[in-house]
Amino acid sequence: MPSLVLDIALSTERVQAIYRGHANRIMAQSRDGRRVSLPAHHFRPFLTHSGIHGSFELEFSSEGELLSLRRLS
Repeated sequence: MPSLVLDIALSTERVQAIYRGHANRIMAQSRDGRRVSLPAHHFRPFLTHSGIHGSFELEFSSEGELLSLRRLS
C-alpha cells in the first residue's frame, strides 16, 4: 500500500474554522514534498485543546482512496 507521512501543526483557531464551516479540508505537505488535501473529519480523533499536532501516516489505495490515517507521534 502506498503511504505518506505528514507533519501537521494546526492551532485551535485554525481547527475552529473547520467546525464553523469556513473550511472542510486540511492541506498538508508530505515529507517527500507531495501536497495532500484531506477531508477534515478524518482528523477529529486527533483533536486536542491545542489543535491538531503531530506526525501522521496516511495509507491509500493505488486509486488514491484513503485506507487509514494513524498518528505516529
